[in-house]
Amino acid sequence: MATTGSSFENALRELGVSVTHADSDTVREQIEETVTAPAVGVPLEATFGDAAFSLAETSVEVDPTPATLRDATTGVTGAQLGVADYGTLVLSLTERASELVSLFVERHVAVVRAADVVEEMETAIEELDEEFSETRGSAILATGPSATADMGALVKGAHGPKEVHVVLVEGGE
Repeated sequence: MATTGSSFENALRELGVSVTHADSDTVREQIEETVTAPAVGVPLEATFGDAAFSLAETSVEVDPTPATLRDATTGVTGAQLGVADYGTLVLSLTERASELVSLFVERHVAVVRAADVVEEMETAIEELDEEFSETRGSAILATGPSATADMGALVKGAHGPKEVHVVLVEGGE
C-alpha cells in the first residue's frame, strides 16, 4: 500500500510537477538549486516556525518591490498542507503577499513538510475550517501549473505559474 507521501508525489508527477526531497539541513540548498533567477519569496521561517527555513542566505528576494515581483521568474512560498489524493498545495495567504509571489511568476517553488501532507481533501478542509473559524484567514488551493483551454487550445501559465516545483521536507516537524 502506498504511503501518503508517495501518493502525494505520484499525484504531483501526474500533474507535471517536479519534486525534490530535503531535510532541515538541506532545504536552503534544495531551494537554491530549484529557483531560476530572478527569484522572490516570502519568509519561510514564519510559515514553519523554524530558522532552518530562512531564505536569508539564498538568491531569493524576500521583500520584493512591485518592480522586483513583476520581473521575477521564480516565486518561493511555503505550503501549509499538501493533499495527496489531488496533488494539491494549500497556500495560506500572508501579510507578505504570498499569493502574489505564487501566482505572478513563471515558476512557483512550494516548500511543504512531509508531516503536513494529508491523504484526502476532506481532511484538509476540516483542518482549514478549524483554523479559519478562529482566524478568519483564507488560502489558495493550487493543483499543478496554471492551465486553461477557454479559447480552445490548452495554454499554460494564463492565470498563474507555467511550472511548479515542490521541495518536500522530511523531519523537523
